[in-house]
Amino acid sequence: MERKMLKQLRKDKNLTQQELAEEIGISSIYVRKIEKGAVKPGRETLILYENYFGISMRELFPDIFFIINDKKCINEQRAI
Repeated sequence: MERKMLKQLRKDKNLTQQELAEEIGISSIYVRKIEKGAVKPGRETLILYENYFGISMRELFPDIFFIINDKKCINEQRAI
């Protein structure tokens, strides 16, 4: 799941992935993978993003915090 909000926030600050990576202290490859949704960042990285953008990690990464997005979970709830 692509994290469009993260990409837009970065672009709003006129930053490349490399520049954001340098600002928050992670690799540009990791920034790319996070934006594409290819990885789920750890707690420390979530905090770096939260502090940098001033937005809660729950808003920045809803796919990590909201189980309701999980199709298996949705189907199990329907079965109940």
